[in-house]
Amino acid sequence: MALEKVARIAKCSLLPNRPSHIQWLITRKCNYRCRGCDVWREKDVRELSTDQVKKGLDILKDLGVIDIVFSGGLPLLRDDMAEILEYSSRFFVTTVYDNGSLAAEKIEAVRNADFVAISIDTLDPEKNDHVKGVKGSWDKAMHAIKTLHSEGIAVSVSPTISKLNLSEMVDLTKYFLDREIPVWYCLYSYDTSVDSDQLFSIGKRSNEFEITNREAMIKLCDSLITMKKQNSNILVTDKLLKALRNLYSTGERSWKCRALQSFIMIDHLGRVAGCHLRKPVTTVFDLPNVWHSAQFESLRKEYSKCTQCNYLCYIFYSLHGSPLGNLQVAQDRWRNAKLLLKKRNQTTPNLARQQ
Repeated sequence: MALEKVARIAKCSLLPNRPSHIQWLITRKCNYRCRGCDVWREKDVRELSTDQVKKGLDILKDLGVIDIVFSGGLPLLRDDMAEILEYSSRFFVTTVYDNGSLAAEKIEAVRNADFVAISIDTLDPEKNDHVKGVKGSWDKAMHAIKTLHSEGIAVSVSPTISKLNLSEMVDLTKYFLDREIPVWYCLYSYDTSVDSDQLFSIGKRSNEFEITNREAMIKLCDSLITMKKQNSNILVTDKLLKALRNLYSTGERSWKCRALQSFIMIDHLGRVAGCHLRKPVTTVFDLPNVWHSAQFESLRKEYSKCTQCNYLCYIFYSLHGSPLGNLQVAQDRWRNAKLLLKKRNQTTPNLARQQ
């Protein structure tokens, strides 16, 4: 990590009233047919150009953003994603998501990211292929994880916790931790259509995935809290796990949504909303002009009262929305990355000999 980037992250972490965390849904295209997601059913080939994305990144840099997560759709379907990741990683803690189908093929592109998150939901190949809607998806994901890990790239797995895999999540976590692969989680949720013209639709409620066993979810949170004490490669915070546990045990939220405060969403056309469930309120190009406006202050108050979703990333950014929380998260992520890369540099020759 360049010293200039370290200094920038530390400085921006302490700035109040800034959008610290960005999730950029940079494409609406996807090559899978995931059962819990409608993106593949509602594709849109329109996208910002490379130069437009870079212009947007420059604006976000000036606003004091710390980290950016590129998701979609499938970001690596963009031919210019290597250039975008290289540019983004100059300034931000940059993560790119992949379903496991392209990361190994486009390994030179993902080298530019600070983190590569591979979506895999189970150790059962047949079940994973069922969830992804594509035969062979499990094999491709496992190949991508192994390839990136052996190359010293900071790869992690990102399972979506749902009714379908809740009982096996501890075993899946242990499997990857034993192989020095970090794990961070998504939590199955669904669009509640807070706004009819929401920024980005993902999927409607599915009984196949919706978690109804509260006790099992509480038990999972307890297990992960215990496991995290022994292994820092569980890349969620205790604060998040405890908040999630409290939600499933009492039904009460220990946080207020900080959409349009500490985090924002940007879609494939550059439109900005507090979260994907809300309607666009500006574009990334006009964001500096309205960030401190009365309109945005009013929207923040409205959003802070919202209790419509359980999307784990929104909970995380709401819990860690203060300057101190920003700094702690940034420090934790870089410490984990540095330790991981050190271990990989030491073990890669051994892995090569075993192959």
